[in-house]
Amino acid sequence: MRAMILAAGLGTRMRPLSDLRPKPILPVRGVPLLAYPLAWLAHHGVREVILNLHHMPEATRAAARAWAPPQLALRFSDEPELLGTGGGIRRAAAFLRESDPSLILAGDMICDADLGALVAAHRARGDAATLLLRDDPRADRFGTIGVDESGSVRRIARRFDLGGERGAGVYVSVNVIAARAFDWLPEREAFSHLDDWLAPRLAAGARDVRGELVAASGFRWEPVGTPAEYLAANLRAQPLPFFDADARARALGARIEPDLIVGPGARLGRGARLARAVVWDGERVPDGLVAQDGVFAGGAFHSVSGARAEPAA
Repeated sequence: MRAMILAAGLGTRMRPLSDLRPKPILPVRGVPLLAYPLAWLAHHGVREVILNLHHMPEATRAAARAWAPPQLALRFSDEPELLGTGGGIRRAAAFLRESDPSLILAGDMICDADLGALVAAHRARGDAATLLLRDDPRADRFGTIGVDESGSVRRIARRFDLGGERGAGVYVSVNVIAARAFDWLPEREAFSHLDDWLAPRLAAGARDVRGELVAASGFRWEPVGTPAEYLAANLRAQPLPFFDADARARALGARIEPDLIVGPGARLGRGARLARAVVWDGERVPDGLVAQDGVFAGGAFHSVSGARAEPAA
């Protein structure tokens, strides 16, 4: 099976951290964020993955090659100009349609959903597209996609609504796509995959774009799109059956503690005291720095909650 990881965005919500490194390779518990979805896909039998690249593309390319499981063959789709989620998919469509179905997912999350079960449900129904939805208590924060009693998508957030909704869940940016769905991609360069590819199909009366609604207890989903989410993902253990990130990070020299993650090769200066914090690999924290709730990266402490770094008395 083939898959695509969407990794070309600028990561504007993650600034200033994404000004230093592209969001897909920000270190989470001592390893690049991208390592998690790569391991997840390999665990579920995916053998070929394409990533679209734009912001600092060589850094993402190098990290993907370094952290991809050996059974994964990687390809890259460079986007000198951003194409949106749909445009990125369109550029990779020739590669993806050779796998029926293929998987398309965002690169800024940690997830352990059962992709095998999702693909099986998609195939059993003969869907053109299946979107993974989570009955998530954070629905007010992320918005939802609504479905009817058969699972057919009827609403996308607040911008598309056909009526007839019987349930809703948070869209976790995981999609199973049949090869035939690529036949109705818009004939333009830049567009949204939801609004400009799938929504028009639904508006025309199709019922083969469905949401697979799963209880929150059914799988782990950790979005990593903002500095606050990034810090939370680092300070929360990620017990995944397919990837022991902590063990991999410690083997490289990382220090993993309940409220402090110090990346490989990083050093805390004498008297420095950090709490609920992340120190990126290779950084040198100055002597006497006292700070909490933030990230030390690029030679500076970036507060997440508003706490300020200050020298020790």
